[in-house]
Amino acid sequence: MAIIIILAFMALFILGLPVVVAIAVPALLYVAFAGFPLELMAQRMTYALDSFPLVAVPVFIFVGSLMNQAGITSHIYKFAHKLGGRVPGGLAQVNVIGSLVFSGTSGAALADIGGLGRIEIRAMTRAGFSRAYSAAITGASAVVGPIFPPSIPLIIYGSVTSVSIVQLLVAGIVPALLYTALLMITVAWLAHRHKHPRSKRWPTLKELWTTFVPAFPALITPLLLVGGMLEGLFTPTEAASITVAYILFITLVFYGGISWERLRFALFDTVKTTSAVLIIVSAAALFGWVMAVEQLPQSFTRSLLAISTDPLMLLLIVNVLLLIVGMFLDSTTATLLVAPLVSAPLVMAGVDPVHLGIIFVFNLMIGLLTPPLGLALFLLSDIAKVSMWAVLRATLPFYIPLFFSLFIITIWPELTLWLPRMMR
Repeated sequence: MAIIIILAFMALFILGLPVVVAIAVPALLYVAFAGFPLELMAQRMTYALDSFPLVAVPVFIFVGSLMNQAGITSHIYKFAHKLGGRVPGGLAQVNVIGSLVFSGTSGAALADIGGLGRIEIRAMTRAGFSRAYSAAITGASAVVGPIFPPSIPLIIYGSVTSVSIVQLLVAGIVPALLYTALLMITVAWLAHRHKHPRSKRWPTLKELWTTFVPAFPALITPLLLVGGMLEGLFTPTEAASITVAYILFITLVFYGGISWERLRFALFDTVKTTSAVLIIVSAAALFGWVMAVEQLPQSFTRSLLAISTDPLMLLLIVNVLLLIVGMFLDSTTATLLVAPLVSAPLVMAGVDPVHLGIIFVFNLMIGLLTPPLGLALFLLSDIAKVSMWAVLRATLPFYIPLFFSLFIITIWPELTLWLPRMMR
């Protein structure tokens, strides 16, 4: 029966139905025809939303939208431009630096692309970069967002697998910095090869200071978040609320406030995005319950452990599985459906659950840049006004740092785990 339900999900998905419909319909039919009371459907779906860690998701979505509407992203970009505009790659390097900084407050790749990405693509095309390349580096740099704290995908992963969210967020810091460094090296190599434009001179200290001062209140947000969680002052969920209060404070004190119209738009955008995420969470919870009733997790565990019990081998197998899953499903759906399946056998084989969480999310972020779904590719294509295939061709060189980073993170657990272990 479990195989029939999975095939039904895949068929509905291939036919082009919304993901939530493809997940919910097979699960609802199973409950109806298996003789379970219909009230069970509502119970399982609402129970999934009764989660304290998930409260952080809409709040961090609001943070990203609020920063865009308040114009804080433009101050971050101006400082990054002065700081990195002269190095090989010019505005492409600025794009990478800006994404790393903005990710420390938004926690989402698509929020980075939709907010700071619009500014970056427009500036890069004006400076002489092609639209396709501008979109490609924006997408490649936005991947760092869901790895560097705060991270909405890591929060969802932790809530689904009962792994410490604080340790997951802290564990993402070093891998995010590693990927950022490799990406900047790639950008410099491409700049040298294709003679990409860059600023004509290095900025003066006065120019750096002039752009640094307005950006400083936003730049220290990640330090406040990570420092507060490391010191045990607040949980990730509380950190999200503190971030909102802090962003509102600096908006009023340092950035001239925000109009009611823009604040209302930020709230509306948050409600719309959150609704899309949480309806998938509730539908996936019912689907997961059906799979549990059919004992699919246990069968999957036995099958995977029958192949190998070596942790590294299992991680390599799961990497391939997740890369394929990421090509078709968005990160939220993939996490809710697949994380409970792969976490059990790998943890039994000796893989650290925090290490697995970082690998899991990093794989799915690569999926954002991979057809056929490739949500980031579609969004970038719309912003840059070029075809998705043009963006994909320009993105190809950036798969090198992506997969190399994934390989290093996979085979070298200590790179990910040494910071979380300091907290234990």
